[in-house]
Amino acid sequence: MATVQVTGSGIGLLPSFEGLSRSSVKFSTSSAGIASSKRSFRGLVVKAATVVAPKYTTLKPLGDRVLVKIKTAEQKTTGGILLPSTAQTKPQGGEVVAIGEGKTVGKAQVDVSVKTGAQVIYSKYAGTEVDFNGVSHLILKEDDIVGILETEDVKDLKPLSDRVLIKVEEAEKETAGGLLLTEASKEKPSIGTVIAVGPGPLDEEGKRKPLSVAPGNSVLYSKYAGNDFKGADGSDYIALRVADVMAVLA
Repeated sequence: MATVQVTGSGIGLLPSFEGLSRSSVKFSTSSAGIASSKRSFRGLVVKAATVVAPKYTTLKPLGDRVLVKIKTAEQKTTGGILLPSTAQTKPQGGEVVAIGEGKTVGKAQVDVSVKTGAQVIYSKYAGTEVDFNGVSHLILKEDDIVGILETEDVKDLKPLSDRVLIKVEEAEKETAGGLLLTEASKEKPSIGTVIAVGPGPLDEEGKRKPLSVAPGNSVLYSKYAGNDFKGADGSDYIALRVADVMAVLA
């Protein structure tokens, strides 16, 4: 039968465990061992490590960069149905809260064309997202801003630089033979009417070059270019660069 001895200096085990029972466990300590133990741990203090992140009170964009406070994602559909976080549309708009000093083009100093307080729409995957003062922001180049939204309706979007806003022509709802098409089988249209145009890109002297299309033009554009939006009237709109417009239709 094995005996377990616990002493101030350690634990000793005999080779055999056969027949081990509660009564066969003996504890023996000495006053010297207890005193030594007390001396060993007296004054021992364990403190949890805390990492304190630096606190920043301002964020100043440089050059032609802009800091945008991201608009909160919609949590309900227009019919009032609550959306789970995975189904919420990633916001593409927000408010400009800070701007850089602009950039140099040739010998000209060109200021950023948007002002603080402006509501803007930007390219879907542009910029770097930062959490500043507990709020989500995006820092991006001015060229990544699609346009300024002066109302809640995308049809009032004011395009920037070389971008144009187009109202998309509705897709055909039936084939030439009269067969009704489902939403999934409808051909994505690439024809529409120009609603608004930007001031044009900058040339080497920092001056704006006018665009080759004008409001009212019917145009053919690249099928998968630009940023798609849904207007308040249910119509589809697309904002894209003028280089993605392939032809003017007459």
